[in-house]
Amino acid sequence: MRRIRLGRSAVEITELSFGAAAIGNLFTEVDPEQAAAAVDAAWDEGVRYFDTAPHYGLGLSERRLGEVLRHRPRDTYAVSTKAGRLLDPLPPAEAASRQGLSDGFAVPHTHRRRWDFSGDGIRRSIEESLGRLGLDRIDVVYLHDPDDHGEAAFREGYPALEKLRAEGVVGAIGAGMNQTAMLTRFLRETDVDAVLCAGRFTLLDHSALEALLPEATARGRGVVVGGVFNSGLLADPRPGATYDYAAAPAPLLDRALRMRAVAGRHGVPLRAAALHYPLRHPAVAGVLVGTRSPDEVRDAAAQLRTTVPDALWDDLRAEGLL
Repeated sequence: MRRIRLGRSAVEITELSFGAAAIGNLFTEVDPEQAAAAVDAAWDEGVRYFDTAPHYGLGLSERRLGEVLRHRPRDTYAVSTKAGRLLDPLPPAEAASRQGLSDGFAVPHTHRRRWDFSGDGIRRSIEESLGRLGLDRIDVVYLHDPDDHGEAAFREGYPALEKLRAEGVVGAIGAGMNQTAMLTRFLRETDVDAVLCAGRFTLLDHSALEALLPEATARGRGVVVGGVFNSGLLADPRPGATYDYAAAPAPLLDRALRMRAVAGRHGVPLRAAALHYPLRHPAVAGVLVGTRSPDEVRDAAAQLRTTVPDALWDDLRAEGLL
């Protein structure tokens, strides 16, 4: 699988990366054997970039990912995690009283997530991530969803990452968000190596083309694109499908169905077109796909190996869909 340097850093990632939120029990439980098998399947398919975060399952994703990867040659793969949410232990009585999902994850409520973009908070977050992963360094760290904490992230969180990069604790630094405006600001005002943009550069949402991607191109920074299926609609467009984790509005469903029809005329699954689309831009280093089973991993790899003819993109443009 093709490897691409992440911005101006020395870190290389594969064009397909393993998003480990799902093996942190996103929405539903994943048993430990299946989680490990999913990571192993990604490795067998040539994936060498793995993304996680403390937020994912209150550290469960980091622990599961580390258990599989730490036994492999460390210089052969890259891991990214995120900082900005600290995990504070809950008193046993309070933990036992909490029911349901923990911020979307099917895990016991053993900890409380606390926003912290201070310098000390960022350092503590990375130290704890290193412990859960069982690794001696982290290749990439993104400030995680600083939407409502922008000034703290720019004033304290980012400088802390810069120092950690200089110390060699972290290889590359950046920010990961579901929006483009603040990510563009990071590109313009800081020396980040890369940004992780989720859901804003897909067949259905081209907003990253307005400023983010031109800025990244001009400054030689890398972009990793997540959410290429917009949470499901582009993987399987049908009534009841989700778009950005909510029911897809009828006009978007209609657009996705029309895209599927165009792709079908070229013998290409819509999933393959959705994966290939972001990789056509020169600033995009890779696409990140969240998978929870070996079959999902193998399907993503197969879609990436699918040849998508230029005529498909021409037809999508001709029909006003792209």
